[in-house]
Amino acid sequence: MNIIICGAGKVGLSISKQLSSQGHSVTVIDQSSEDIKRINDTQDAKGIVGRASLPSVLENAGAENTDMIIAVTRNDETNMVVCQLASSLFNIQKKIARIRTKDFLEGKWNKLYNKSNIPIDVIISPEKEVAKSLFRRLEAPGALDNVPFAGNKVKMLEIAIEKSCPIINMPLKKLTEKYPNFKANIVGLVRKEKFQFLKKEDKLMEGDNVYVVVSSDQLNEILKAFGHEEKTSKKILIIGGGNIGLHLAKMVEENFEGARIKIIEKNKARAEEIASELSSSIVINGDALDEEILKEANLEESETVLALTNDDENNIMACVLAEKTGQTKRTIAIVNKSNYSLLQSSLNIDDLVDPRMTTVSRIMEHVHRGTIATVYSLLDGDYEFIEAKVLEKSDLLNKSIKDSNLPENIRIGAVVRGKQVLIPRSNFVFEKDDLVVLLVSKDQLKEVENIFSIV
Repeated sequence: MNIIICGAGKVGLSISKQLSSQGHSVTVIDQSSEDIKRINDTQDAKGIVGRASLPSVLENAGAENTDMIIAVTRNDETNMVVCQLASSLFNIQKKIARIRTKDFLEGKWNKLYNKSNIPIDVIISPEKEVAKSLFRRLEAPGALDNVPFAGNKVKMLEIAIEKSCPIINMPLKKLTEKYPNFKANIVGLVRKEKFQFLKKEDKLMEGDNVYVVVSSDQLNEILKAFGHEEKTSKKILIIGGGNIGLHLAKMVEENFEGARIKIIEKNKARAEEIASELSSSIVINGDALDEEILKEANLEESETVLALTNDDENNIMACVLAEKTGQTKRTIAIVNKSNYSLLQSSLNIDDLVDPRMTTVSRIMEHVHRGTIATVYSLLDGDYEFIEAKVLEKSDLLNKSIKDSNLPENIRIGAVVRGKQVLIPRSNFVFEKDDLVVLLVSKDQLKEVENIFSIV
């Protein structure tokens, strides 16, 4: 596929890296010669210096022969103009734009995006996507991550294996015997910063982060089996009243009965603005690193603290202060610099969230061919959880897993058949319209696309 990416920031860089490594022909446009040099020096992609909103620059990038354009510049208006030009002048079929401004996303103005007005096929709102991701973490307090698949019938959980875990050092084949009725599958883990697929003889060890595919109705039972019986937090402190903090607070208000939310926002005008949009949350104007402000927010009573400002260092410091109170059960910080993950365990922060990868995962859903739907990227795109449907012409149809010659670096997590969630074993036979949730390495994505292709 020929793809143009407009914007070589962190998201554009990550998407370009993933797409070019998957064999797509990628061209990246950005006004920063430094960012484009980085693309040309480190990736198998073509970088062009220029304004993506100029027709001549798009033409130079090969827009006439492009299948998809992804506009992720820092400017919403530029992203919209890019999609308009891509449609009107170059007839590019798929147009994806990142749009942040609330005015462009909500109310009567969101009707703008259609073929007659501004022809954008997919709008990605990073702040909303990150807020949804954080909310899912609050829903499953014992998990590091919680991602829905197959219309929320299936979840992918990332769970930390602690010393107290009841199933530590137990071979996976014995887990099936111990919990025969569980609809769950442990498909992979990260051990000492290295990912590995799991086999029947493998054991879980302290310090592992495991990826489990589970039927949504058994989420709490599975977490309990791993030694996590944490209750959903009712006392939540959000540091940073930006769009992410505001979206998250609204979701918690709507879904968590009895939740007590406090938000600390440094900017007075912004604090007043978000206070007027929230119904029960308390908004405090001040610096979250100020001891007096933290006392006013009753930090010592907070069960979960989420640091969501635009400053990585402030987010980390806020979580460290929360941990030192001794009362906070969970701390979550947004960090844009990936090297901070190396400090996570030493600082005792429960979860570091990279907003870039949330946005990348959403965009990748719309890149894959065939019947592939939900996509969730792991480890900077080296692995992906995907959801795909078995069609009438699929090579999988009426074959068992053991006879289907699936690539080596693939693990089937679950299959949804009608309203049923099934955890397949080697003799499981695929049927038409089965929804399959699986984990695959980026090296074998093309094979997976072919297996679930429409043609």
